Amino acid sequence: MTHSANYTQKPRRAHRGPARRIGRTLALVLPVMLVLSGTLAVTSVNWSGNSEDSMLTASADDLSVPAKSRAPQDILRDRLLVELQEKNPGVALTHLQREVNRHPSLARHCMSIARALGRAAVHAYGPTRAQSYARPVCDTSFATGVARTAS
Repeated sequence: MTHSANYTQKPRRAHRGPARRIGRTLALVLPVMLVLSGTLAVTSVNWSGNSEDSMLTASADDLSVPAKSRAPQDILRDRLLVELQEKNPGVALTHLQREVNRHPSLARHCMSIARALGRAAVHAYGPTRAQSYARPVCDTSFATGVARTAS
């Protein structure tokens, strides 16, 4: 007995059908298309930050006021100035000291904020009454702001 007698050959299909051919074509073409479209998308985005030449400018045209990023010390200063107007300089100084203790990174801005509070207190309450609120907050910078504005 020969080997070919025990082995039954399956008939070979010469033509495997259009589905297999389409599948192979898609398997080769689809990844190439995805890479190219991703590359084109990345290159068309303005990564430099200049909005003049950006393709996305048209979608942002309807904004009335662009959002500005503000430093924490500026936000704190504005909040304390409003508080000084609404309540009194003593409350604003207490909150300044509390914020500096809570966020030590604000300590280097404490003197300038306290001076600004002193100047605002003179404008709101007059030099004599503003000086009565002076305390040793931020190295007596509040009193310095009051004295410089009063003179």
